[in-house]
Amino acid sequence: MTVKIIGVGKLKEKYLRQGMAEYAKRLDTFCKLKVIQVADEKAPENLSAAEMTDVKAKEGQRVLAKIGPRDYVYALAIEGQQRSSEAFAAELDQLPTYGHSVITFVIGGSLGLSPAVLQRSDTQLSFGKLTLPHQLMRLVLIEQIYRGFMINAGRPYHK
Repeated sequence: MTVKIIGVGKLKEKYLRQGMAEYAKRLDTFCKLKVIQVADEKAPENLSAAEMTDVKAKEGQRVLAKIGPRDYVYALAIEGQQRSSEAFAAELDQLPTYGHSVITFVIGGSLGLSPAVLQRSDTQLSFGKLTLPHQLMRLVLIEQIYRGFMINAGRPYHK
């Protein structure tokens, strides 16, 4: 199984890069991991609605270019469905059974995901109503992916 994490923008903080590297190393036992960064659009603080739409559309095009036609896509969105860690683990376990060998997770930039990316997704996943920085969300996501594999392997990581 291949797991891809597509994120808009670069990880700037050293501690986030170190955390991602640690979980990538741990996941090596369970899957082939690809972490893909696409460029974010430069955007001033006070954008009009049209400018926000344009920024998300440009970032969305870059994201869509990294998604394969057969990828099973999770779009991370506040409006998405929340799952327990156990339910998420069960999904990860079942997807290959249904022919999904590449599972792709998409984290948008600071303005979120474009409608085109949301439409391409197979499901939308929410980690709650809290707004988290999109860079920190990568670390939270990779930890939950690792947790899911550990739950499925019956290992004591999840308590």
